[in-house]
Amino acid sequence: MTNKKTLKSLNAPTPAGPYSHAVITKDSVYTAGFGPIDPKTGKVDGDDIYTQTLRVLNNIKTVLNESGTDISNVVKVTAYLQNLQDDFAGFNKAYAEVFSSDYPVRTTIGATLSGILVEIDAIAVL
Repeated sequence: MTNKKTLKSLNAPTPAGPYSHAVITKDSVYTAGFGPIDPKTGKVDGDDIYTQTLRVLNNIKTVLNESGTDISNVVKVTAYLQNLQDDFAGFNKAYAEVFSSDYPVRTTIGATLSGILVEIDAIAVL
């Protein structure tokens, strides 16, 4: 008997490789890292950090909702920014609009990303 199940959503961007959108365990949901891809067009949504961050968080919201939880139950976020110093303020602005003041813990890392400004993964409780 397995203690996990995987989710691939038709309402989230198609995975770029052999991975699931989320893994659901008894009490938690672990999302894949999401980029700012519009699931309807398959293209990057926006050319600035604010717009891209909102798209990423909306993709995560979709997967969390289909997993049986929501953004208010996120306990941990890992964010990767292409231009950490230049984009941190815009990223923070969008992030603060999506999460309530009872923020999850977060790690933000500068990273080399391919054609996008931000990638985020999350862990939420069920």
